[in-house]
Amino acid sequence: MDTFVILKREGLTMKIRYLVVVLILLSIASVFIGVSNISIFHIFSMSEEQVHILTVSRIPRLISILIAGMSMSISGLIMQQLSRNKFVSPTTAGTLDAARLGVLVSLMIFTAATPLQKMLVSFAFALLGTFFFMKILEKIKFKDAIFIPLVGLMFGNIITSVSTFFAYKNDLIQNMSSWMQGDFSMIMSGNYEIMYISIPILVMAYLYANKFTIAGMGEDFAKNLGLNYRQVVNLGLIIVALVTASVVLSVGVIPFLGLIIPNIVTIYQGDHLKKSLVHTALLGAIFVLACDIIGRVIIYPYEIPISLTVGVIGSGLFMYLLIRRKRYGL
Repeated sequence: MDTFVILKREGLTMKIRYLVVVLILLSIASVFIGVSNISIFHIFSMSEEQVHILTVSRIPRLISILIAGMSMSISGLIMQQLSRNKFVSPTTAGTLDAARLGVLVSLMIFTAATPLQKMLVSFAFALLGTFFFMKILEKIKFKDAIFIPLVGLMFGNIITSVSTFFAYKNDLIQNMSSWMQGDFSMIMSGNYEIMYISIPILVMAYLYANKFTIAGMGEDFAKNLGLNYRQVVNLGLIIVALVTASVVLSVGVIPFLGLIIPNIVTIYQGDHLKKSLVHTALLGAIFVLACDIIGRVIIYPYEIPISLTVGVIGSGLFMYLLIRRKRYGL
């Protein structure tokens, strides 16, 4: 038995090592892909202009990709645990749409909204939207795995319609369109640092992972184990709302990320949140990096927004997960 446990742990460690190696290789490729000719072979003999491009654009872009990929994937994992539904995520629960509405409201309220003001209003709306979806979830008796995210998508479309109405009414439709499309091309030093708030939030998610796992087993079960169910659920939703608001404010909307990555990890890793958290974070970062690189090289020297590449690849993977669930009865 002890030998089996040791072998299992070694297998998990090897998987993490493979993911880290792939992440490092893709990170290096990301830094040296672009219109400006910067080669890894000239890393110690670069001009001032090349160093400036690296420090102001390429490295900040890489950091923002890693943070966005990790944080949105973990947010999806937390939501799936708390809702007990594998197809619930910030994309299918109205969280992204509510965060975007919050950004629009901040632009309407404040003449020249600061990043902090946008962040606070966006967080408040994301939190309210997520809470409201969870309340809808409690009222629905027919809790089919496919039906619930469809309700979430309809809820998100209602929020988007409200956002579009007020954007047209206040002549902010172009501003709103910029938040709809996730794009890393404009990420530079000085306009992405708000995403750093996700780092301590991810640490908190790891520390509370076991409690989220217990809460995901149901309210009655959690209370029997002495867990403050409502407090843990609220904390999880706050984490999701904060992460979503910071990513939407800095990058824009990245669809399907929090939906597909946790499901892929669950296939080979299982449902225990603490055991799958690191895998989810690494795979999320790898997926966004890969999609970003594809978007930058497919029509080089132009690039495709990350929301489009992730949306196309993510929707294909989502269809595969649906077919797989039907085939294997998952």
